Amino acid sequence: MSRPERGTRAMHQALPPALRDAVDDFAEHLSRVRNRSAHTVRAYVTDLVSLLDHAVRMGCVDLADVDLSVLRSWLARQRTVGAARTSLARRAASARAFSAWAHRAGLLPADVGAALASPRAHRELPSVLRADQAAALVEAPARQAPAADPPPDGSASGAAKEPATEAVPLRDRVLLELLYATGVRISEACGLDVGDVDHGRRVIRVFGKGGRERSVPYGVPAQRALDDWLRQGRPTLVADRSGDALLLGARGGRLNPTTARQIVGGYAEAAGLPRTSPHGLRHSAATHLLEGGADLRAVQELLGHSSLASTQIYTHVSVERLRAAYRQAHPRA
Repeated sequence: MSRPERGTRAMHQALPPALRDAVDDFAEHLSRVRNRSAHTVRAYVTDLVSLLDHAVRMGCVDLADVDLSVLRSWLARQRTVGAARTSLARRAASARAFSAWAHRAGLLPADVGAALASPRAHRELPSVLRADQAAALVEAPARQAPAADPPPDGSASGAAKEPATEAVPLRDRVLLELLYATGVRISEACGLDVGDVDHGRRVIRVFGKGGRERSVPYGVPAQRALDDWLRQGRPTLVADRSGDALLLGARGGRLNPTTARQIVGGYAEAAGLPRTSPHGLRHSAATHLLEGGADLRAVQELLGHSSLASTQIYTHVSVERLRAAYRQAHPRA
């Protein structure tokens, strides 16, 4: 367990029983009713425990004692210790979500968080690869000898099975091809099963945030990589623990996102490309689609964004690249 998690657990245990029960009930609501991911639930709980710990320090002994002034004081304290605007915005959103739930559950006499303002999060433009750089990255496994997958627990690994030296480059190639071809999140790619691939229509079935399902097309290069992997690579690595997972680690289990991020970053570094993550490939795919004339709504659907505002940032990326090219090339720029 990481230090922040240990600190959160200690604060949680130190809360008065009524507040501690409210945290647990809210976490269960997020997981079972809202179908939020374990990562999202952890983030909400961390914020909520911090808020209620602050409330106790201000003299609150019951949840009904938590009012708007407590929420504002908590955010002000976060700002004082150097929290970024993005962090403050997320924590304010956590407080509002909890307040609304607690009011509906009869734990708060009013939804005190409804009036809580938060700083507008400053969104940095994502860094993206050029099209030729993205092509060099997805083709890298065919040119580079990969390192063996690191063990997920960080322990020393024994000698990898000899057949894995043939299968792992095929796995890495299909991973990179799918990430760039579809723009899926790394958790979505690692969560794919063999049955989620429709080879005839060249689409994959993806389960995104909140369990929302969508179909995403992919191109001919990704299809070739999939064919090679399913015919020559996956049968080599498959084991009892593989289940229906499409992408496998060197020991036969489902490829985990941490290893996948190391794979992407490793190939980018070896190819002399800018530092790149799976999310960087997602940014690149979205930007290149828009630069190629794709409709913004279509890109929103492909990426699985619930709001068009999340997709519109990529239009700014495209404009910035256009401005950079203009400044570099135009004699009167």
